[in-house]
Amino acid sequence: MVEMEWPGSLDEYSKLINRMNTPRVVIDNAVCETATLVKVDSARRHGILLEAVQVLTDLNLSIQKAYISSDGIWFMDVFHVTDLDGNKLTDEGVISYLEESLATIRCGKPAASNDLTALELTGTDRVGLLSEVFAVLAELQCDVVEAKVWTHNGRIASLIYVKDCNSGSPIKDSQKIDTIVGRLRNVLKGDDDILYAKTSVAMTVTHTERRLHQMMFADRDYERKPVLQHSEDSPVVTVQNLVERGYSVVNVQCKDRMKLLFDVVCTMTDMDYVVFHGTVATTSHRAYLEFYIRHTDGTPISSEAERQRVIQCLQASVERRTSRGVRLELRTTDRPCLLADVTRTFRENGLNVTRAEVSTSADVALNLFYVTDGHGSAVDTKTIDSVREKIGMSSLKVKELPLISQQKTEGEEQGAGVGGAVLLSLGSILRRNLYNLGLIRSYS
Repeated sequence: MVEMEWPGSLDEYSKLINRMNTPRVVIDNAVCETATLVKVDSARRHGILLEAVQVLTDLNLSIQKAYISSDGIWFMDVFHVTDLDGNKLTDEGVISYLEESLATIRCGKPAASNDLTALELTGTDRVGLLSEVFAVLAELQCDVVEAKVWTHNGRIASLIYVKDCNSGSPIKDSQKIDTIVGRLRNVLKGDDDILYAKTSVAMTVTHTERRLHQMMFADRDYERKPVLQHSEDSPVVTVQNLVERGYSVVNVQCKDRMKLLFDVVCTMTDMDYVVFHGTVATTSHRAYLEFYIRHTDGTPISSEAERQRVIQCLQASVERRTSRGVRLELRTTDRPCLLADVTRTFRENGLNVTRAEVSTSADVALNLFYVTDGHGSAVDTKTIDSVREKIGMSSLKVKELPLISQQKTEGEEQGAGVGGAVLLSLGSILRRNLYNLGLIRSYS
């Protein structure tokens, strides 16, 4: 028998496989008058929806609508996006970067480390905790280059990126790392968190905000008693099973904000659920999200305990990034002990930091803090003025709430009482419209 060789055909087949697994991206400004349409077609695999959403949110794009559908092994996402000012995307550089980023997304692609040492901290939140953490780092000659801090249900999670103050290099000395970890763990333990306080050096680099979700999820913040009482802005999550179709249907209704879709999809992905179909709609300042999900093994939610856990976890995913308190912006020349001094002033004036974002660029520090009083309530104006005087009125400024809250007024709210059944109907209508337009081959 003569062995047949097909070098040309095999080469073409390989190219076909590569094309099938490389996302195809279309960015269109003509379809919608108010938003730029971003369409991503790709082979379906776990995590790819999160990666696409992550690209959009990392560019600070607001997702007004979204349609998600899978058909066999193929997956299609359609996003309607605007910039922070609510305008369509017109900058060719931004559009080109967006196309390239979406076309090259890969599952599990690590974030850039920037040659920094990443410290992960979780523990019980309390007034002055952040001040103690930054004081320890300053004492141990650690320069904080970047940091993000979230608090939820009385817990705190933080990712802090540091370098050595003297050399400007990552901290690799094992003895010094052990000292840093030990000191920070003692600070986090305080008097009542012996079992749950954790401090570690991240061995692998993950997307910072995804890692914060993972840390709080591992800390089981969703099971803990809420610090604040339920309010009108608390997310409403429902989960029901469609037995005949083999899906679990998740509905989320809450106040709209930046990165909302990322937070929800991130949590479902890390809980090993796959989104097969989904819709996102924003009306006034409300957001309505619906997802048809299964486990990665193809099965729907199987018990009442699991259903309740999904509800708790998705509520927590929305609440972790919720802005509580006065937003303060510190912009000043970076210097040693800056964060330790600023947060000490907060502590001395009874302010608790509920969220923080720290960054430095070209020796300029830009730090955002959300602060409340020690009981989680609003801070009076006199206290804020006193803090600003001590830190520097020109450096520390009071900012309004996030832009998305300014753009949409309370009086425009519609459908605040809509339940899961109505959201299910909304999603079905949207999928049927996609089917009629030929954008999907099935909406069942």
